Amino acid sequence: MAESWATLGVDLHLEPTGPRVRKGLTDALREAVRGGRLAPGTRLPSSRSLAADLGIARNTVADAYADLVAEGWLTARQGSGTRVAERTVVRPSPEAAPRRREQGRPTYDLVPGSPDLASFPRAEWLKAARRALTAAPYDALGYGDPRGRPELRTALAGYLSRARGVRADPDRIVICSGFSDGLTLLGAVLRARGLRSLAVESYGLDVHWNLLHRSGLRTTPVPFDELGTRPGDLTGVRAVLLTPAHQFPMGVPLHPDRRAAVVDWARRTGGLILEDDYDGEFRYDRQPVGALQGLDPDRVVYLGTASKSLAPALRLGWMVLPPSLAAEVVSLKGEGGWSTGALDQLALAEFLTSGAYDRHVRAARLRYRRRRDALVAALAGRAPAVHATGIAAGLHAVVQLPRGAEQSVVRAAAWQGLAVHGLSRFRHPDATPGPRDALVVGYGTPPDHAWSGALDALCRALP
Repeated sequence: MAESWATLGVDLHLEPTGPRVRKGLTDALREAVRGGRLAPGTRLPSSRSLAADLGIARNTVADAYADLVAEGWLTARQGSGTRVAERTVVRPSPEAAPRRREQGRPTYDLVPGSPDLASFPRAEWLKAARRALTAAPYDALGYGDPRGRPELRTALAGYLSRARGVRADPDRIVICSGFSDGLTLLGAVLRARGLRSLAVESYGLDVHWNLLHRSGLRTTPVPFDELGTRPGDLTGVRAVLLTPAHQFPMGVPLHPDRRAAVVDWARRTGGLILEDDYDGEFRYDRQPVGALQGLDPDRVVYLGTASKSLAPALRLGWMVLPPSLAAEVVSLKGEGGWSTGALDQLALAEFLTSGAYDRHVRAARLRYRRRRDALVAALAGRAPAVHATGIAAGLHAVVQLPRGAEQSVVRAAAWQGLAVHGLSRFRHPDATPGPRDALVVGYGTPPDHAWSGALDALCRALP
């Protein structure tokens, strides 16, 4: 019998085989359910519709359905049609299962890098997405400009200028699928320009270093002290990746003298600064530190993202490019088909221009500040041998530990069902080991209801 598709109810691809039509259809349906192609609760086409699509008698389909209902694979109720039956999965009791919490999913997550996903503004985002889609021109559903939707680039130019001090022209903004996507694009362009290496901070994220390595660039760590990365050590370097507003993970801003010095280095040598402004909106104790790009838009590439302010799943980031670099990045993005979903771009543009983004960031800033304050108070009251630094901004703190205690505290945290990383995890492999032991505690990730429990587990693990 030829393949066919049932097009009413659900698209149902069946291949009944064998000389007996009823048995072939019954076997094909049973296998679709058993193999998971038809999920529990799926409504099947009516017997009339399926019979017409397969070119067989309606009674044959009705009999096949009846056979599978009798076997328990399907259910049939008047008014509800024929559906795939729910199946009960028998699991071992908790008493019978071995307890291996240290190897399973942790109860609490204090790994930095994510916001509180439970606080994503679903209702406001849905309203913005509906308004944006209703007003979208037809060409928004096409392949579009490699730079991204003009609505979002225009909205970002205004917002970044107002909130972060970025000098942005919509024509020099390129939308990308998050920071990693933008860094990969820049790495490819720099490698095509002949660069062989790029300077990075001595503490950072290995995922970023690995992306640059895959682009053919070596990464060279630059020494770090209490004032931030030392620009005097950039001799012989043509490009550097920095987190100047809030160094990750140390948490300190680049000192004003060093901000001026690194920009002076770029102007004097023709160097390029890649500025990762990953959580610039979240400053608690004083005015936000403005973007380094505002000091020299011709020598700084500004990279931002919605991953910390909204959610990583949006996969939305942006680059504000110097005129000398914009054409090459846009060309590479267009040739490589590096796409970013236009509908989410339109929704974010509407979210920005309506003021919903500012309202959400202000509410999130207050919530994270309260968490930060609770962390500091808990450490002071329950673990006075340690103290937190890098707490003026961001979604994480560095908890300083007694010398030699880092690994034992990380292990103790795991036994408490707590995921947390030691500072050494973020040190570049070629960097000189620092004199300090510490934890990098991300207080953005837990939902509100889990925050007090996460704090308790952390304090139990500390010396």
